[in-house]
Amino acid sequence: MSGPQPLPRVSAIPPYVPGKPPVARAGLTTYKLSSNENPYPPLPGVIEAAHAAVAEMNRYPDMGSAALYAELAARLGCPEEELAVATGSVALIFHLLTAFCSEGDEVVHAWRSFEAYPIAVAASGATGVPVPVTTGADGGRHDLDAMAAAVTDRTKVVLLCTPNNPTGPALTHTDVERFLAQVPPHVLVVVDEAYREFVRMADPVDGAALRRRHENVVLFRTFSKAYGLAGLRVGYAVAAPSVVAAVRAVSTPFGVSSIAQAAAIASLRAEDELLERVATLVAERDRMLAGIRAAGWTVPEAQGNFVWFDLGETTGPFTAAAGDAGLSVRPFAGEGVRVTVAEPAATDRLVELLARVSLR
Repeated sequence: MSGPQPLPRVSAIPPYVPGKPPVARAGLTTYKLSSNENPYPPLPGVIEAAHAAVAEMNRYPDMGSAALYAELAARLGCPEEELAVATGSVALIFHLLTAFCSEGDEVVHAWRSFEAYPIAVAASGATGVPVPVTTGADGGRHDLDAMAAAVTDRTKVVLLCTPNNPTGPALTHTDVERFLAQVPPHVLVVVDEAYREFVRMADPVDGAALRRRHENVVLFRTFSKAYGLAGLRVGYAVAAPSVVAAVRAVSTPFGVSSIAQAAAIASLRAEDELLERVATLVAERDRMLAGIRAAGWTVPEAQGNFVWFDLGETTGPFTAAAGDAGLSVRPFAGEGVRVTVAEPAATDRLVELLARVSLR
C-alpha cells in the first residue's frame, strides 16, 4: 500500500466505545444510564465560576494550573510537586504510560476493567497483561494474587481500579497493602480512584496513606464523577515528585482549560454540598440493588455509581429490551451490561424491566 502508514501498534489499538444517549420514545421519558455520569447539574457557585472564566476564553489557560494545584495541595496535605493535572484521569493514564513504558515493557491490569487501559497500553508500545477478575457469587473482583504472580522483570506498571469499572467491587486497604508487599519497588502501582467518593464498606482504600508509605504508588482521581464535571475534563494524579515531573513533561501544553480549572476549584470549595449529593446517589444505589435482588437477579457488590449485570451472550437482547423501555445502558458485547445509578424514576423503570424479562 502506498502512502504514509501508522505504526502497526496504532492500527491494533481497540476503539473506545462511549455510552450512547437514549433513543427518543414517544410518550416515554428516557434516561441515559450508559456513562456513569452524575445526574445532578453543577452547583450554582460552580456554574458562576465557570461563567466568569468563559469571559476570558480569548486567553490561554494557566499552563501551570497554579490556583488548582494550590487548592489541591492544601486539601490533600501534600506539596504541589506531588500533583499533576490533566484532561481527566484518562489522560493521566496515557501520560504515565508514555513516560514510563515502551516496546518490550509490560503493564499488568485486571480484566474486565476500565476500557481505556488496553488502549493506553497499546498506544505506549507496551504489552498488556490482563488478569481475569474473579467469577461466581463473589465475582468481578481483582484477583490480586494472580496479578502479583503476573509481575515479571518486564513489568513497568500495574493498574488497580477501585471500585472496578465496570464490575463494581472495590479493593480493601488491607488487600492493597498486601499486594504492594509482593511488588518490586521499581514497579509503579496505579490506584485508580475515579469512584472513591461512592465507596461505603469496611476497610476502604486510603489512597493518601498508601502514597505516603510507598514511593511507587500513584493515585488517579477525577472531577468527572462525584463532582459532576464530566463535560469539562479535569483529573489529577498524586505521586512521587520524580513521577509527577515525568507525567507533566509529556502532558499536552495548556490541556486543562481555564473553565475546567475554575470549576474544579469551585467544586472543591463546595465539597460538603457535593458530597451530600453523593450520599443521595449512594442511597439510590442501595435502593436499586434491593429492587434488583427482589426481582430475582444476582449482581456483584456495587461500590461505584453503577451496577454490573453478568449476562454473557444475552447482553445484546437485554440492551435492546432496556432501550425499548427508554433506558440507555452500556453493553460489553458477550460479557454484560453496566447500568448507572441516576434518577429514582430511572431505577423504578429498570426494576420494572427486570421483573418481566428473563435473560439470565
